[in-house]
Amino acid sequence: MIALLFGLLLLLLLIGVPVTFALGLAAVVTIWQGDIMPLLIAPQEMIRSVNSFPLLAIPFFILAGNLMQAGGISKRLVDFSKTLVGSTTGGLAMVAIVTSAFFAAISGSGAATTAAVGAILIPAMAAQGYGKPFAAANQAAAGALGVIIPPSIPMILYAISANQSVGDMFMAGFLPGLVVVVSLLIYARIHASNLHMPVEEPTSVGSVVSAGRSAILALLMPTLILGGIYGGIVTPTEAAVVAVVYSLLVGGIIYRELPLREIPLIMRDSAITSAVVLSIIAAAGLYGRIILSLQVPTVISEYVIGAIDSAWMFIILVNLLLLVVGMFLEAAAAILIFTPILLPIALSFGIDPVHFGVIMVVNLAMGMFTPPVGLNLFIASQIAGIGIPQIARAVVPFVIILLVDLAIISFLPWLSLVFTGR
Repeated sequence: MIALLFGLLLLLLLIGVPVTFALGLAAVVTIWQGDIMPLLIAPQEMIRSVNSFPLLAIPFFILAGNLMQAGGISKRLVDFSKTLVGSTTGGLAMVAIVTSAFFAAISGSGAATTAAVGAILIPAMAAQGYGKPFAAANQAAAGALGVIIPPSIPMILYAISANQSVGDMFMAGFLPGLVVVVSLLIYARIHASNLHMPVEEPTSVGSVVSAGRSAILALLMPTLILGGIYGGIVTPTEAAVVAVVYSLLVGGIIYRELPLREIPLIMRDSAITSAVVLSIIAAAGLYGRIILSLQVPTVISEYVIGAIDSAWMFIILVNLLLLVVGMFLEAAAAILIFTPILLPIALSFGIDPVHFGVIMVVNLAMGMFTPPVGLNLFIASQIAGIGIPQIARAVVPFVIILLVDLAIISFLPWLSLVFTGR
């Protein structure tokens, strides 16, 4: 039955069946053939998987990200980032990275970060001479910060799956996110130097202050959200609701760039995106139930522990596995499927579950900008007006950079744990 469960899922994914249906069909067929439980359990388990208060944060963070994009918040973040790094070599590429970091600290979504920032900066980078493939690849990679820097939707999913604190997971993402930001900035500067890109005039202190004043409400948003969570004032779900209300007030009333007629369309798009994510969670919940019923974690744990005698070797193997998985599965599905399998083994090797969660999230973040199913790649390629093969070649250096970052994050646990008090 284990071979049927995994083999059928792989087959369905290879022939192009959407992830939700592939997970659901593989689980239902395995139940039917193996007589593991009554089929009536399948819909009940799917409903139970999404019947979770912390999961409500996901649609609210998605809605907040879309409201920020339409309400002028992302534009002001771009303008402020330009005053900080725009006058250095590779300034515009750096602006995309810094703005994505700011936006990531609000939206929690890699796709939303790529779309909101890329819509402004991919055409600007292409016009300045970076070339459309690099501009799109730079933004696709920077967009992955949306799931590494807290708040992060995949971190919420991992915390629920691993029975860990969402707040601890968010705290653990700060320094790893900073490592990724710095490495991307260094590469942007090197690439621009190789292209002999012109350097703009240095930004005056007055310009920084002026842009900062214009963006102050946008910059306060991460403080409001994350400060409320870490201060024990609100839960992550309540913080997501605060983010929606704040985006409506700032974009619609203060900036006045969010017309009332657009709000129904934004809510519709957010509902569609949320439905896709939650349907994956529901199907993955059923699939995970079958995994546990077949005692897959126990079987794999016994084999791995017998074959591997080092926690570091286990981490290396997990990284290789998740890198491949991330190329074919969305982060939400991968976390829900592999957390119950891999976490018990990690715990047996003495690996902290929060650190292990960060390793999983960073791995799967890379899958967002690697073919064949990297969502950020598709969004960036559509904005740039180029094909996937062109952007796939340009993204190779970014994959190498993130691999180095992943090694640093994996083998220096304190980067993830220093702010959690663990």
